[in-house]
Amino acid sequence: MRDVFITRVSGFLPNDPVSNEDMETVLGLIGGQRSRARGIVLRNNGIRQRHYALDRAGNITHTNAQLAAQAVRALEGDGLALSELEVLACGTSSPDQFLPSHAAQVHGELGHAPLEIMSMAGACCSGMHALKSAYLHVASGMARNAVATGSELTGPMMRAGNFEQETERYRELEQDPIIGFEKEFLRWMLSDGAAAVLLEAAPRGPLSLRLEWIESRSFANELDVCMYSGGDKDAEGRFQGWKNYVPQDLASRSIFTMKQDVKLLSRNIVPIGVRYLREVFERRKLDPARVDHMLVHYSSMFFRDKLHDEMVGQGIGIPLDKWFVNLPQVGNVGSASIFLQLRDLLAGGLVKKGQHVLLMVPESARFSYAFALLTAV
Repeated sequence: MRDVFITRVSGFLPNDPVSNEDMETVLGLIGGQRSRARGIVLRNNGIRQRHYALDRAGNITHTNAQLAAQAVRALEGDGLALSELEVLACGTSSPDQFLPSHAAQVHGELGHAPLEIMSMAGACCSGMHALKSAYLHVASGMARNAVATGSELTGPMMRAGNFEQETERYRELEQDPIIGFEKEFLRWMLSDGAAAVLLEAAPRGPLSLRLEWIESRSFANELDVCMYSGGDKDAEGRFQGWKNYVPQDLASRSIFTMKQDVKLLSRNIVPIGVRYLREVFERRKLDPARVDHMLVHYSSMFFRDKLHDEMVGQGIGIPLDKWFVNLPQVGNVGSASIFLQLRDLLAGGLVKKGQHVLLMVPESARFSYAFALLTAV
């Protein structure tokens, strides 16, 4: 296995940023009423603006594949042509379609030479899984270079029209025509965008990042479904995929929107992740004091202090002044978020040669976690 270096990181955020006050202007009002949950969610998540691949009338301006392709194009130049790329690994939780694969559509948008492609399904960790696939191709000598992407197009899923049939069903049942909190919660959490990472077998330019290791683990064996799309939970809390529903239920129950079991999230996402991180630190013999920059993808600023305190409690605390955060300015872009953080950290000139950067990505879909350690060279 040979050394692998992250030599470039890019991102693409569509359209002008959308403030908290303008969100319902873009996404629309469900049932013609202002949200009861919006203020509570936004107050806790700390996000001040985000980007949508939607215009002010709610029309889609970019596909997911186009967002990812834009990020990949931004890697080109200064001696690198897209035609030289050998591997493209793409992660997302919100592909444009079931088939063809997401990576195939991104490649089609790029339109350059044939290359090897991989599509990583999942949620926030899918970008890190793409990074690991790209890393292994270069480390093993199977490719000279590889690109990993994370991209999300969740804005269109959160438009009010997707929930109208459900609220109408509640009206017919003479119930309150407000969708459940588990469905509305993510309307105020998620946004659109993409990022791309170039991996090569040698450093490039004034600063590169050697990828020391990357690890991931699923805890689906012990924890239930928490964030989901294309299915729903029945009255007993059992998850059912969309194939179990009749066609009319797909719209009337908002089956294809993203939903979050908030109670399950709050009970498990922090302690399980820190337990695994402590295990990785011990196995890798990594002293937390050696970490110069910590990048954590969390969906809400609500989790920052809880995560920090849990790490301190488990003996692997890293001071908050080493944590780099861009969530309030960029929003929660799922699989792309960790790469957008890395892009902004590097763009700010905050990383010096010899420093170590720790990446941490929790995923609540059914509780997975991914970590990576980078060294600046």
